[in-house]
Amino acid sequence: MRQPVLTILLAAIVAPFASIASAQEADAERCPHDRAGLLALDERQFDQDLFGGWRQLSNMPGCTLVAADLLRDYQQAHNTNSGLMFWHEAQLRANAGQYPEAIALMKRSYKPAEQDKAGWNAYVDATIAFLGRNKAALQRARLALSAVPPPVGPDVPPVVDGYMEVAFADGVKRKIRWPPNIDVVEGLEVCFDKPYAEAYGNACRPGNR
Repeated sequence: MRQPVLTILLAAIVAPFASIASAQEADAERCPHDRAGLLALDERQFDQDLFGGWRQLSNMPGCTLVAADLLRDYQQAHNTNSGLMFWHEAQLRANAGQYPEAIALMKRSYKPAEQDKAGWNAYVDATIAFLGRNKAALQRARLALSAVPPPVGPDVPPVVDGYMEVAFADGVKRKIRWPPNIDVVEGLEVCFDKPYAEAYGNACRPGNR
């Protein structure tokens, strides 16, 4: 009797790992990528490269959740707790319609109040409200975000007519609305009855309608 019991126990232990391996193989075939190479990147390369890292996967049709899983696996592999990577994974899952999973991740992206100078937490609140189908909470979050005062200082560009001119990494100066993400939140409110993947897009933002 011992041999069959031992065999069953071993099968129960090995099966989940076999399932994970087969799923990863399927992902690599459907969404070709160098998984090991991507997981070996430093955090900036993995998360901030607009043409590499996890984004190269998310830009492939049908690979949104593969990219989300890669973000999850990167944090686990490197034992990190990056609020920004939680946010990016959450956005991908929201794009794929996984709203409860996205909300749980977004809650892990909040900043300590003393570090939140540009209304990030209000933006998170607004997005969670949208995903949770709570329009009143979304409106409250939009008002809180719109009330965030602009920064002041000798090296801080002024806000003129609601816009701040900022120098980006490519050396080009562009005007962005203050506070950051207010246009996104307004779009979520305008397109409240749309899926997140659509409501987040430029077409829903008031200036583009």
